[in-house]
Amino acid sequence: MKVIDLFAGCGGLSLGFQNAGYSILAAYDNWEASVNVYRQNFNHPIYNWNLNQYLLYLEHFKNLNPDMIIGGPPCQDFSSAGKRDENLGRGDLTIAFVKIISEVLPKIFVLENVERFNQTHKYLQAKAILKKAEYGITEIILDASLCGVPQKIKRFFWIGIYQGKDNELNLYLKKNLSQKSMTIRDYLGDKFGIDYYYRHPRSYKRRAIFSIDEPSPTIRGVNRPIPKTYQSHLGDATLLSSKIRPLTTQERSYLQTFPDNFIWEGSKTNLEQMIGNAVPVKLAEYVANCILEYLNTHDKDDVNFFVSSQYNLEKKIQQLSLPL
Repeated sequence: MKVIDLFAGCGGLSLGFQNAGYSILAAYDNWEASVNVYRQNFNHPIYNWNLNQYLLYLEHFKNLNPDMIIGGPPCQDFSSAGKRDENLGRGDLTIAFVKIISEVLPKIFVLENVERFNQTHKYLQAKAILKKAEYGITEIILDASLCGVPQKIKRFFWIGIYQGKDNELNLYLKKNLSQKSMTIRDYLGDKFGIDYYYRHPRSYKRRAIFSIDEPSPTIRGVNRPIPKTYQSHLGDATLLSSKIRPLTTQERSYLQTFPDNFIWEGSKTNLEQMIGNAVPVKLAEYVANCILEYLNTHDKDDVNFFVSSQYNLEKKIQQLSLPL
């Protein structure tokens, strides 16, 4: 399937879908630092475009004729880590995303956002646009630790099928979930060479020392050293000692399930932020594979399904033993 990735960041969503066998035609973002990292790691083009001005680019998107559009519009205005103020402007990029969908009309779209996105006004506004464009929408909040990611983070997903039914993919997204949260040791073994590590809390009312025998907490856009004044918390996995350290930038990328060979170039501050902003690769891959499973079992008698792709059409006809 031919895919474009809007608000691609450093490429977590793209890499997950690419690993699942999708063909990424192009990606788009408006942060030069992440565009440079993306460009180092993928063969297809990435454009540094401000998608708030999406009307300038609609013909470009239509000419690419993608089967699928994926993307994670900036979510800081909705996030519990932010100010939760939808009027700061970044929430408008979610509206730009769905308006691009409603104009280009790909067969499928995937939108990723923070867990509480469905509690916002932008959610209602965006959903109204998509329903008017005749998309059947599956809506789910996924725990990444049940999707092959050693991290306890929950993310909101919309998967839309053009002229489809609501909730068509719920079965596939739920039945493939693990029964047990993945720990860091499950995923990486003893790669870190430590049993415990420090993760700076948002508030000292929260614990800061974690074990690799549990999923990591959410990877955030900041990575700070242990303050000299840190007082142990009752919830800490162990007592503070000289053996406890923060994770490195590279180690944090592993918890976002980026591979060893992914190239990270740029300032430490920028890299920490883009890693924290990224969609975990294995979470994206999980969603991508669930969609493939749905497509492989859906409408087997309908040779017109996905007629925009000649390959899929020929494959469908072969399945039905009809002459070409």
